[in-house]
Order: sequence, then C-alpha cells, then structure tokens
Amino acid sequence: MKFHLLTIFPDYFEGPFRQGVVARAAQSGSLEIKIHDLRNWTHDVHRTVDDRPFGGGEGMLLKPAPIFDAVEAIWPERTLKQRVILLSAQGRKFTQQIARELTEYDELLFICGRYEGVDERVAEHLADDELSIGDYVLSGGELGAAVIVDTVARLLPGVLGNEDSSVNESFTGDILDCPQWTRPADFRGWKVPDALLSGHHAEIAKWRKQAAMEKTKRLRPDLLR
Repeated sequence: MKFHLLTIFPDYFEGPFRQGVVARAAQSGSLEIKIHDLRNWTHDVHRTVDDRPFGGGEGMLLKPAPIFDAVEAIWPERTLKQRVILLSAQGRKFTQQIARELTEYDELLFICGRYEGVDERVAEHLADDELSIGDYVLSGGELGAAVIVDTVARLLPGVLGNEDSSVNESFTGDILDCPQWTRPADFRGWKVPDALLSGHHAEIAKWRKQAAMEKTKRLRPDLLR
C-alpha cells in the first residue's frame, strides 16, 4: 500500500515514520510513504495556502485551489482503489473497523488540515471521507494522519513480525484485550494471577476471556452496549 500525506509541514513526519514498525515496513517494501508539501502548488511569491473565512470569524482557512491542484497532480486519474481522506475535527471518529476497511485500498491520500480548518469545498467535492481521531481539537491534521497510517499499516501483510499480533488485541472484537504480565512473577509483592502460571491452556484462555470482559466493563463500558 502507498500512503500520501499532503501537508504544509513536511518535516513533521520525519519523527513518526523513521521509527518502529512503519519505518521497518517502508524499508522492506511492505508499504510506501510519500510526503507532499502543499506549498508546491501555490503560485504567489509568498506561497500562500490560507485566507480569511467569509462571514468573519477567528483564524484562517486553507484555500481550496492548492489542495485540489495537489491531489489532481498526484492522481491525474483517480481509481476506485485510491481514497482521499481529509483529517478534520468535524469528521467521523476513526476506529479499528475503519482501519480494516482502509486496508482494501491500494493508495490513501491524507489532507492535513491546519489553522481553523479547510474550505468546505474540499470536504464536499474532493475528499472521499472526513475522519477525526477523537472528540478533541488538534492544531493540525498531521498527528491524526500519522495515527491512522500507523493503525492501518500494522494490519497489512508482512508489516508485523507475527501476523497474529493484529488479531488478538483490543478492538479486534467487541471488547478490550486481556491484561498481560511478564517476569518476574512476583514484583514488589504484586503477583501474577495463578491461572497464568498453571500451564493449562484451556484454563488460561478461559481466564483471559473473563479478565478481558472485566477490564472492558471497568474502562470502556460503552463497547458492551
């Protein structure tokens, strides 16, 4: 899969994508990441990408022309396997299920909003989807785009060392993952549950299922509704 990130801060992604799973996957060829500077599609000496909103109000909006020009230059002829995603606080909330759906595409292009947002014509006539990573406001879409790329990338074949790692984890089903412990079995008097030390696989599986349910009820009861 190929990920495109359209941003006014191209250096932002050097950190998130130079470490860990995504970096290794890019190096191995399991995925490709292309970062595009939105200012390359401006036509004035100041490389202006924003302007004041009609009707007044605080802040500035990203103008539609550079964004349309950029997307149309990156994909002169879009296919059904290419999807444009606008990062926006007004978008639908990103979930693990949406991440799984996005793996069906060959290429994803993320428009990273900034300032007070993006001209609505981008959402209405250019983007295929508008996503938010949570019910809060970030200063830009770059962080949200990095989160979505990481989430989708780990679902792709060959990205994780163990393919089962993305199967048995939180949000794969309707509940959270079960709590986990490692050595030592007794740390400062806090002991690992006896069931996990029994060596009895059926009992361990039963205990983990129950523990996952209890943790979900305690931390995310909304998932059980």
